Amino acid sequence: MSVHILGSDDGQLGRAYDHRLMARLWGYARTYRPALFASTALLPALAGVELVQPYLVKVAIDDHITRGNWEGLARVAGLFVLTLLLQYGLRFLSGYLMVATGQRVVHDLRQAVFAQVQRLPAEFFDRTPVGRLMTRVLSDGEAIGELFASGVVAVFGDALMLSGVVVVMLVLDWRLAVVTFAAVPILFAVAVHFRTHAREAYREVRSCLARLNAYLQENLLGMTVVQLFGRERAHAEEFAGLNEDHRRAVFRRMRYDALLYAGVEVIGSVAVAGLIWWGGGQILADMLTFGVLVAFLEYTHRFFLPIRDLSAKYTVMQSAMVAAERIFGLLDEPVTIESPPGAYRGPRAPADDGRRPGGAGSRAAATPAIEFRDVWFAYGARRGHGEVLGRSFGSDDAGWALRGLTFRVARGERVAVVGATGAGKTTLARLLTRTYDVQRGAVLVEGVDVREWELSALRRHVGRVLQDVVLFAGSVAENLALGRTDATAAEVEASACAAHADAFIRALPGGYAAGIRERGANLSHGQRQLLAVARALVYNPPVLVLDEATSSVDPGTEALLQDALDRLLRGRTSVTIAHRLSTVQGADRVLVLHGGSLREEGTHDALLRGGGLYATLHELGFGGEPVGARS
Repeated sequence: MSVHILGSDDGQLGRAYDHRLMARLWGYARTYRPALFASTALLPALAGVELVQPYLVKVAIDDHITRGNWEGLARVAGLFVLTLLLQYGLRFLSGYLMVATGQRVVHDLRQAVFAQVQRLPAEFFDRTPVGRLMTRVLSDGEAIGELFASGVVAVFGDALMLSGVVVVMLVLDWRLAVVTFAAVPILFAVAVHFRTHAREAYREVRSCLARLNAYLQENLLGMTVVQLFGRERAHAEEFAGLNEDHRRAVFRRMRYDALLYAGVEVIGSVAVAGLIWWGGGQILADMLTFGVLVAFLEYTHRFFLPIRDLSAKYTVMQSAMVAAERIFGLLDEPVTIESPPGAYRGPRAPADDGRRPGGAGSRAAATPAIEFRDVWFAYGARRGHGEVLGRSFGSDDAGWALRGLTFRVARGERVAVVGATGAGKTTLARLLTRTYDVQRGAVLVEGVDVREWELSALRRHVGRVLQDVVLFAGSVAENLALGRTDATAAEVEASACAAHADAFIRALPGGYAAGIRERGANLSHGQRQLLAVARALVYNPPVLVLDEATSSVDPGTEALLQDALDRLLRGRTSVTIAHRLSTVQGADRVLVLHGGSLREEGTHDALLRGGGLYATLHELGFGGEPVGARS
């Protein structure tokens, strides 16, 4: 079994700073400028408080301890404690404001990403793994939060501290400062060397984690299949291999981090040793006080500390820049299917003045509820062109899912659509609700091109009952009222009764308040389909598309489901994509698709008597062709 990585970019580490991305991030942080500026303004005060502490030690030693002035020493000690309290208070306040600001920015980015994902067309989800989107919303958001918590602002604070330390050391004794700074070239050479290797190690960790997440997600979703085919041991061994790769990558990263920390500590210790040797000689020569030497030792520690942490902060910055680029790449994804300006909202909308085709005022009774006019469609095609994967194709090419499809459905008519797998049945349903856009021709609902409809109004007007019922975690009542927040409990229960779902719902613990597990795991397939019919009754659209809604149920449930569907379709325009003969026989008209084209149409009996493709499909139980292209 192959392991799929969630995108080839999951192991990337980019530049530590990108002004273009930072400018876009600032657009989200701008709302929280007061907290951001307040946190940044506290950094100089924090650096000043930390810089004054070693100087107080110097004063305590030289002016009070060596002279036996205990009263003055008590005052200096009290002042030192006060600086400690100020340091802790300022550090807490600055850190809290930065983390809070970062989390607010992450919150807004996640909201923007989620809103964008809901607007993207189905074609985007055909080519984008769910795991990658989860990573964008969750992991990448956290990486940007780290940018505020311990990234760019922390680097600014470190720069202030280093600058202050250098100035104070030069003022106190420039000769001791030169001894300390002699280690700086070696220090930076070591840091650059380890940073290069650490960057590769971090990239390897992210890549291994991406593979691990992908394999875990795939196996959790397909756990039933894994168990049915007895693949538990084999998959456990594959997971163990990926887990071991990740462990080794983490250990390699930790090794470089530890070596860098140890290297900085060693160089710092050598610098301290040099200070003690040189400073001790100066003290013996009566050219330096003991307090200055102690203060220098403290300043040296503060000098090497931010350099030691540089690698971790550099990686935080790199990860944040990559995360920002991915998030903004998703936010920049073009929304190809959206409502046009002045979109039509349907014949029931009060704002409709009746002047448009299909409007309430001028719509003729002869206007069909649904019309396909010479519709050509191919999956993966560029919008408005007959091109797939960068190449154009003609009418005879096999890339078309629908080819010149033309038909009409009158108001109140019940039409069934049949055909072998790959004939284009489900594609037809998707075009009706504008999940995809056609490349040629037009799909009209109530005499108006679906591309001129307001999207929510179109999907409110044309409802779909799918073969694979999607239920959300929540109560039964919440799932039934999906899309109608104004639905009363009485309406929900009446719809459930009409769909023959009331009996099993009341048998659940809690009845209509019973919780539905993820993907409706605590319900049978037939029960989920009955709930789908009940939900459609609550939704009550003027036009309804049933996409193989009676498939994969037992005969008893099928009888209940068929009766529920008859009630649902009564007085309603409907298109039923069917495999079950009972549904086809009750239709006013049957459309027979083959290879994306309309081959036959008529009543069930007339088509049987004609002895054509429909009669053949009827004879084979609609299973006459192997699974081919998507339908």
